[in-house]
Amino acid sequence: MAKWFERIDPAVPGAINSRVRLVRNCKEYVFPSRLSDKDSEIMVHRLEQGLRNVGEVDGKDYHYAYLREIKELDKKILRERRILNSTIAAKKTPAGVFISEDEESSIVLNGTDHFRIQLLSCGNHLEELWQQADRLDDYINERFAYAYDQKYGYLTSYPTNTGTGMRASVILHLPTLSLGKRFQGMVMEMSRFGAVIKGVYGTGNENYGSLYQISNLKTLGTTEKEILDRVNKVSEQLLAQERQIRRMTMEKRGLECEDEAYKSYGVLKYARRLAAKEAMIFLSQLMSGINDGILKLKEPCSIYRLMLGIQPANLQKLSDHPLGKEELEVARATYLRAELPEMLE
Repeated sequence: MAKWFERIDPAVPGAINSRVRLVRNCKEYVFPSRLSDKDSEIMVHRLEQGLRNVGEVDGKDYHYAYLREIKELDKKILRERRILNSTIAAKKTPAGVFISEDEESSIVLNGTDHFRIQLLSCGNHLEELWQQADRLDDYINERFAYAYDQKYGYLTSYPTNTGTGMRASVILHLPTLSLGKRFQGMVMEMSRFGAVIKGVYGTGNENYGSLYQISNLKTLGTTEKEILDRVNKVSEQLLAQERQIRRMTMEKRGLECEDEAYKSYGVLKYARRLAAKEAMIFLSQLMSGINDGILKLKEPCSIYRLMLGIQPANLQKLSDHPLGKEELEVARATYLRAELPEMLE
């Protein structure tokens, strides 16, 4: 079965993927940070037994694993694919995870909260993801009573998640808009609308690949529908501005954009060594060239899949021995040469 990040959704170019995440806690247990190892072990086993037929909800095949039995390299891969966050991946106390075969759905048991329900999809499908998450949520709540307060909503380990316990996010490709002088001011301005914008790769003002995550700022005092509407509205506004500026850029500097796209394809297709930063930049430029209609590939190709594929843990997984920095750069170039389709003449 194809993974969600291998799929392509051409409906809204620029919307790379979307995610809905719910956190919940059992009424009868204290938060994970206060559970002893023994109680954690008992609880995780009980939760796993209670949810072993979770595939009945959506017809998916789920695999279950205790977190401490997953190899460190595989944990890093799950982090790169956004199934685990750094805190959960580093957790030493008992925890477990259900993952659907397509990696679209996952449920982490006893991470930072007792339940972390997550749905992922290519493109922007927040409404559909919320419906799927809601069904999983109901399935779990039928078996385990949640910690809930009439005034504050769902009680969570972190106060910032209290309320709906929901985070909705969309990752956008904003290669032109993000270069503008007003972009950082725009990022600050969006907080007034209850949204947070942050770069996905890189640190500080550097964001390799021009991918930006838009998510809700708060979960308390708002409804799930309001959260979805807010994230969708901000995402649509940003994409509309990106398209407008991109059209103007193509009109004024069309040859330069064309040259950039073809050069990026050439480097990615024929390079023998590539650092992560430069590979992400070239992949971003390639994505722009494809969306602009400059480049056409012989086969459909998810550029985001390639962006995930060139991350260190994924490359290490493909190797039969530990890779040093230079070896990683060689492996990255080899991977891209093999996975990037030929271009139509």
